[in-house]
Amino acid sequence: MSAMRCTIVPPHLLERVVANSTDPETRARAVRTLVLDASQRTERELVPFRRAGNGTRDEPRRTVKDARRREELPGLTVRSEGGEPTGDKAADEAYDWLGVAFRFFEDVYDHNSIDNAGLEMVSTVHYGVDYDNAFWNGEQMVYGDGDGRLFLSFTGPLDVTAHELAHGITQYTANLAYYGQSGALNESVSDVMGSMVKQFHLGQTAAEADWLIGEGLFGPAVQGRALRSLKEPGTAYDDPELGKDPQPGHMDGYVRTSRDNGGVHINSGIPNRAFHLLSASLGGYSWERAGRIWYDTLTSDLLYPDTDFAGFAAATAELAGTRYGAESTERQAVLDAWNGVGVPI
Repeated sequence: MSAMRCTIVPPHLLERVVANSTDPETRARAVRTLVLDASQRTERELVPFRRAGNGTRDEPRRTVKDARRREELPGLTVRSEGGEPTGDKAADEAYDWLGVAFRFFEDVYDHNSIDNAGLEMVSTVHYGVDYDNAFWNGEQMVYGDGDGRLFLSFTGPLDVTAHELAHGITQYTANLAYYGQSGALNESVSDVMGSMVKQFHLGQTAAEADWLIGEGLFGPAVQGRALRSLKEPGTAYDDPELGKDPQPGHMDGYVRTSRDNGGVHINSGIPNRAFHLLSASLGGYSWERAGRIWYDTLTSDLLYPDTDFAGFAAATAELAGTRYGAESTERQAVLDAWNGVGVPI
């Protein structure tokens, strides 16, 4: 099992800020974030794995730490499971959102924490100075405060926490390699899970949900709604400094690149849209049938680290047939969803 460093803000977005911004301080912050991301990517190869100790099946084990604007992990513990609120908004948001995400996976899929064995969930807040990102580094979640202009605090949106926690779940299950199509699937699974956690928390059906990832993360001057849209990839933002959302929603627009680990944050729009099409077709709550098929797939023995879109699609169809029947509405909806994004099974 390999560790992954998975950021919520893709490098191509920060690179556009460096290229487009007329503000020297904004460009410097974007460069610094990119440098920190690259250094963490190297350091995480040395990160050991922490297995669950005596964690209980039904309750989370949360620990929130404060980096105090330093670039050192994990930081000073400021709140542990059952502890009183700290009064620090970022620390308390990180704690609360971990609880919401834990409850979703436990109650909906009977999945206990990150490793399904009660692993302690650790989050570090206030990482770096004006750090414009959040990430999973192979053993914990880490949040920057944002620069206050382009990005606000990364602990704010629930789906950011759920997205990063889901990277941990993928690491302990399918362990999809973080490159090319398997990496795009890795990112997509986190977007799908993050969106479902938000919908679950808000009690929204697939039709009612906004299907946005990172809504509320941008500063008020940014021309954009969120980092990504599962419903309409490529429409989440269009800003002079951030550029235009480059995500395709169909294989016709698949981006072949060596950057961003082979475009993992860009091409994830294709499986993202497939999941939205499936959820919209089945109706009701996304986590009930569409999400169940995705979760069954993620935790099955049908995936390998280098699974591509076609392999993942075939696995979802097979497992939809196993759970609901070979001639079921659910299995046909899976076939239609993947066909709708140019990945026929």
